[in-house]
Amino acid sequence: MESELWNILRGDMSLVGPRPLFMEYLPLYPVEQARRHEVRPGLTGWAQGEVRNATTWTERFRQDGWYLEQVSLRLDLDILLRTVIPVITRRGIAATDHVTMPRCDETLSLGETHDQAA
Repeated sequence: MESELWNILRGDMSLVGPRPLFMEYLPLYPVEQARRHEVRPGLTGWAQGEVRNATTWTERFRQDGWYLEQVSLRLDLDILLRTVIPVITRRGIAATDHVTMPRCDETLSLGETHDQAA
């Protein structure tokens, strides 16, 4: 958390945006998810305010894709407000049978992945 706040102060991250993911997940991204690199990663995002970790990777990518199509200051303020209660109550912090979110080993079912496009 401390390093994320430092990255926000340095301008490498934003308060709101798609959460940064491990680089090893890049081959699993649907092609349209490359757009997530057009915006700074965020401390929180649409998926975190809506479903947090209690979802599938496919749904999380779908949520991030929706955010990328809708980016606005008003939406970012809404996401910040929607994130407060789940964080305080710890709602959705863990996926079924996991402490947080399982590793993304699935091929995401939102279309062609980077590996397939290359």
